[in-house]
Amino acid sequence: MLPAPRTVIVGNASYVPPRVVPNAEFVARPLLDADGRPFAKANEEIVAQLEAITGIRERRWVADEQVTSDIALLAARAALDSSGIDPESLDLISVAHNFGDVRAGNRRSDFVPSLAARVKHGLEIENPWSVAYDVAFGCPGWLHAVLLAHDAIRVGRVRRALVVGAETLSRISDPCDRDGMIYSDGAGATILEARAPDPGSPPFGVLSAVTRSDTREHAHLLWMGESYDRARSGGELYLKMNGRKLYKYACQVVPEVVVRALAEAGVELGEVRKILIHQANEKMDETIVRRVFELGGRGAVSDEELRAVMPMSISWLGNSSVATIPTLLDLLLRGELDGHCLDPGDFVVFASVGAGMNANAMVYRVPE
Repeated sequence: MLPAPRTVIVGNASYVPPRVVPNAEFVARPLLDADGRPFAKANEEIVAQLEAITGIRERRWVADEQVTSDIALLAARAALDSSGIDPESLDLISVAHNFGDVRAGNRRSDFVPSLAARVKHGLEIENPWSVAYDVAFGCPGWLHAVLLAHDAIRVGRVRRALVVGAETLSRISDPCDRDGMIYSDGAGATILEARAPDPGSPPFGVLSAVTRSDTREHAHLLWMGESYDRARSGGELYLKMNGRKLYKYACQVVPEVVVRALAEAGVELGEVRKILIHQANEKMDETIVRRVFELGGRGAVSDEELRAVMPMSISWLGNSSVATIPTLLDLLLRGELDGHCLDPGDFVVFASVGAGMNANAMVYRVPE
């Protein structure tokens, strides 16, 4: 019996919307609490505090005429063009998102046809055996879609897959909710391919993956609710979150998931070159990675060590949910993150957490 093929990354791209929205734009907004009342603090103080916690100075929003499937297609096409891969050779097209296409003038989610079908249509692929489907798994959706594609590659059903993470959170964030400062738009695309293992070399590609869903106690840490501005209430729903409990959950669970993935891969923490973590909140991400080092037996790490292993994009891109990790990966591989790069043989950890509550991690080794 032939050994299972390895799953490797052979193409990548991202779409970063050109519209820059600085934090100053939120100072003029009527920021309200959950009861619809103004805060005692001035907006300047609220915005400064959110920036200090999240690390976000600005974010990117799509143009009014764009929807999620549009930017997913842009990222997908760029990944195919830059890699020289024939779209007709794709066995699988997967798009991770959470809200479908939401238009600027009509906030209802549009899921039919699936966004993956729209991307395949936009790529003008004739191949009927190129299967297109969506993945809705909260912010860990892109990574979960990668793991589903990996499973299909391992059993021989797929040889080449296009996995896209795309979101336009600006369309579903409450303009009166201070948490709306976190959200942004963007898309990242990755092409995965089956490669025959080399019996004489160490394993490469995807080495291990761990996923968990804690729905019993934590399913509703993120939910859809009405605007805090009672004048806006009219049945429209906006993204809401219990930030404190979400922070606590992520800092406890994600490190456990990462350490378990490393153990399953047989990789020591000291061998890891980069940790690509969902760009949700700078302080939360730093706390998660520090906890990974503690659980991994490395103890406390310096700020320099942390910055070296954990590239970040949240300060200028914000939190674009499923698009954060594939965009971060693309920026890294294209050499656009100062001081960060990957070389053949490097070990990389991917980790994410989000609505559900769901958390996942993957260990990957760059092919020699």
